[in-house]
Amino acid sequence: MLIDPELGYRAVVSRDARFDGQFFLAVRPTGLYCRPSCPTIAPRRRNAEFFATAAAAQQAGYRSCRRCLPDIIPGSPEWDTRGDLAGRAMRLIVDGVVEREGVPGLARRVGYSERHLTRVLTAELGAGPLALARAHRAHTARLLIETTTMSVSDVAIASGFASVRQFNDTIRSVFATTPSELRVAAQRAGRGRQPAGAGRVRLRLPVRTPFDAAGILAFLSARAIPGVESARPGRYARTLRLPHGSATAHLRPAGTHVECTLRLADLRDLSTAVSRLRRLFDLDADPAAVDGVLVLDPALAASVAVTPGIRVPGSVDGTETVVRALLGQQVSVAAARTAARRLTEAVGEQLLVPEGELTTLFPSAAAVAERASEILTGPARRVETIRTICAAIASGDIELHVGVDGEALRSRLQSYPGIGPWTASYVVMRLLGDPDVLLPQDLSLRNGARALGLPSSIEALTEHGRHWRPWRSYAAMHLLRAAGPAL
Repeated sequence: MLIDPELGYRAVVSRDARFDGQFFLAVRPTGLYCRPSCPTIAPRRRNAEFFATAAAAQQAGYRSCRRCLPDIIPGSPEWDTRGDLAGRAMRLIVDGVVEREGVPGLARRVGYSERHLTRVLTAELGAGPLALARAHRAHTARLLIETTTMSVSDVAIASGFASVRQFNDTIRSVFATTPSELRVAAQRAGRGRQPAGAGRVRLRLPVRTPFDAAGILAFLSARAIPGVESARPGRYARTLRLPHGSATAHLRPAGTHVECTLRLADLRDLSTAVSRLRRLFDLDADPAAVDGVLVLDPALAASVAVTPGIRVPGSVDGTETVVRALLGQQVSVAAARTAARRLTEAVGEQLLVPEGELTTLFPSAAAVAERASEILTGPARRVETIRTICAAIASGDIELHVGVDGEALRSRLQSYPGIGPWTASYVVMRLLGDPDVLLPQDLSLRNGARALGLPSSIEALTEHGRHWRPWRSYAAMHLLRAAGPAL
């Protein structure tokens, strides 16, 4: 269990929405599982059962509640903070690895046997990898059925089901109804549906509030590469390189959710695209837990009060994150952006159907390895490091996905000449969503520390940062905010 049952019951009685997605309540007499904030009358304690995942509740024979919709909520922040086997596996399952590569592929990526992986997930989360993937597919399907005009067959494909029959059987098993009945019920309840065209899907991505949308947009805007990204007030858009093809994504924060419009070359990539965009905007973070720790430091208290719900920007592409981190070593944000633009214009892959300002995919590792020396300027050592690292990524010697072990990745990156602690830790923070990375070597971060009256030397700031565990990445964002427009 990820939460003590007695604490869980208290959260249910108080209908505390902060716990939605972190665990699930199952009610024995009704046979339903709900989110903790379900508006129905709280069951008696003896009739309540708690599960770490929806898949575990389904395995125990419970069906999803039609009133509180436990499927359409932010994901558990547990998978962003846990670096153990269960956490790494869950991130990959949500990214769609089981649909693409099966359980053998999932096991290979996390570095364990299928038997051991299944044993750990069952013990930790109450369900094995197939059941967890099935629950994720079912939840994605329900979201699409109830909130879009997509056909049933398109929903089945986009959700990762192998056939429409398998899709129908799963919906009946999990929700005790048919896809068409789910859609009719949603219409009667007044839940509006977004139009969907060929390959185009409009969704609402739920978020835990408070949510510092302005901060995440400012961070991404300052680094946006023309052609790959587009940033306007209140909006952000970018191209995506996905397992089955390319895509474009337009995002607009809107209170308790982010409006998302996707244009996909292949509908099978929908779930993966949504997962990566959620990580990019850090939508599954638990702002109450983060702010509750950081506000205890008098030096950060004012910043937390002014900017509650600060987020740590994630990553949609491991190669892009590594290359841009290397380009940004010891240069300004503007200079790194210029170098990334030059690289993209030279070897970026053009979209078959450009969409406004979005025309190009960030270059592949193989393309950068082949052309970096002739395109990039600056210190020869840095250019050679970029070329070497991209060659290793292209050959598979370095794996960059959300299931890699953080410490192993940090060590692997630092084994290459020209990559130090700052770069390796920055990649781990962005790619894996590690919540506890401080980056005391960063000049802007130290300037922000000085502005807040904190010690600004690397050693002193590192020591002071121990008070911010396990949320040092979020503290770092407060320091960067205090540093000013450089962000």
